[in-house]
Amino acid sequence: MSTIYDKDLPRNPANFVPLTPLSLLRRTRDVYPERLAIIYGDRRYQWRETYERCTRLADALRKRGVGKSDTVAVLAANLPEIYEAHFGVPMAGGVLNAINFRLDAGTVRFILEHGEARVFLVDKEFGALAKEALAGMTHPPLVIGIEDATCNSGEVVGDLTYEALLAEGNPDADWSLPDDEWDAIALNYTSGTTGNPKGVVYHHRGAYLNAVSNALTWDMGESPVYLWTLPMFHCNGWCFPWTLAVNAGTSVCLRQVREDAVFGAMAAHRVTHFCGAPVVLNTLLSAPDALKRSVQHAVNVMTAGAAPPAAVIEGIEAMGMSVTHVYGLTETYGPVTLCAWQDERWGQLSAAHQADFKARQGVRGQMLEGLLVADPETLEPVAQDGETMGEVFMRGNNVMKGYLKNATATEQAFAGGWFHSGDLAVWHPDGYIQIKDRSKDIIISGGENISSIEIEDVLYRHPKVMEAAVVARSDAKWGETPCAFVALRPGVEASVEEIVDHCRANLARFKVPKHVVFGELPKTSTGKVQKFLLRQQAESH
Repeated sequence: MSTIYDKDLPRNPANFVPLTPLSLLRRTRDVYPERLAIIYGDRRYQWRETYERCTRLADALRKRGVGKSDTVAVLAANLPEIYEAHFGVPMAGGVLNAINFRLDAGTVRFILEHGEARVFLVDKEFGALAKEALAGMTHPPLVIGIEDATCNSGEVVGDLTYEALLAEGNPDADWSLPDDEWDAIALNYTSGTTGNPKGVVYHHRGAYLNAVSNALTWDMGESPVYLWTLPMFHCNGWCFPWTLAVNAGTSVCLRQVREDAVFGAMAAHRVTHFCGAPVVLNTLLSAPDALKRSVQHAVNVMTAGAAPPAAVIEGIEAMGMSVTHVYGLTETYGPVTLCAWQDERWGQLSAAHQADFKARQGVRGQMLEGLLVADPETLEPVAQDGETMGEVFMRGNNVMKGYLKNATATEQAFAGGWFHSGDLAVWHPDGYIQIKDRSKDIIISGGENISSIEIEDVLYRHPKVMEAAVVARSDAKWGETPCAFVALRPGVEASVEEIVDHCRANLARFKVPKHVVFGELPKTSTGKVQKFLLRQQAESH
């Protein structure tokens, strides 16, 4: 029904512009053209130069036939080129598909074919992988090789190089914002551990809002110096390529996440912020003390990707770094909740107790409309008692458009008007959520639900334990019992009895692992522990 506030008050170019992170790039170019945008080895680009390179890329892609909603794939480490693609590809009207370079050739081929890639940007290091993936494709994309003088392995493949492609583009070429903020900006594929991965589609509006949300959530301020330890292929680097255009930040790019390279970059460039999964934080914790001492300034850490053990958070903060714990999925553009710190409540607690609070996934971020822990069938919210488990549901503008070419999976994911995460959590009386497990990972022993994450958290507190994972193992009496897989710190030994006694001292008796297996933990291409393999191993022991 029309009202007095609708009559003669239509949308027009003066009062309505589609939300897109592309606007952020143009503003930063205009306001801070001389500020440093990218550092990689000896290469330095100011924001003016980065804008011009992105514009060249967009113009060159258009001249090569890329138009609205055409997919441009990229297989690259955290290089300036993949950063530029986050802007240049959508400036051409295309959709960026950043591919996990740890995948096998068959999966890369599936992604290229399923996403109908028109152009494929390939980092020299992964040239052989790209060639194998392209072999046998009926309609292979145009391949562009990314050269890197600092990389001593691999081969440059393609019809021309990235710099040659840029030379085809005009740095002053016109480009347009999307016609509709609902237009696709990026395509990301899930890990696909039980079949072909699903293609998650992002829109311009969601990318814009999550980029701004990151800056607010982390209180990043103007001109942060951000270290790229998080892969830009992972949920588009949790939208941080676009965030750094919000606040005119500097990207410090790293090809490899090694402890010496990370600490060296932090010290050399006075890095203020970096993101990393718990496995990355654990690597830094295990670094030699000399490397740790090389960083003498304040550093902010954002962690997600798996539920971080409180002991890891406590250890990182003991190094003088401040940890912000966030949570999200590929389907939510990366992080959409955060453990918002409340100093008036928790500031006087011990470091260990503070870490316990920071290990919770927290509350919805500024741009997420709704967060719910509820019964997965009825969507009835669970009691906020910190004990009753339910599934985590989200809704808002930073939830995906859906799964590419998969209407059934999309419909299931959005049943009831909420996005179904598949993660099980409790809701605390203060409104903060805490993930207890994936629905498929919960252990049911004698009718009792046991959280594998709770047991893992205890295991991580043992000084000899570097990594731990817990899965269900079939049991004739109890149905299932916990089986712990433990990777010890280098140079130490521990017995099964020692690990079990530690668990008995910190867990209810029925939660104590009945079996302990020592050895390296199998991981996915994104560093997550492959629990389905551990379940197979548990059954064979």
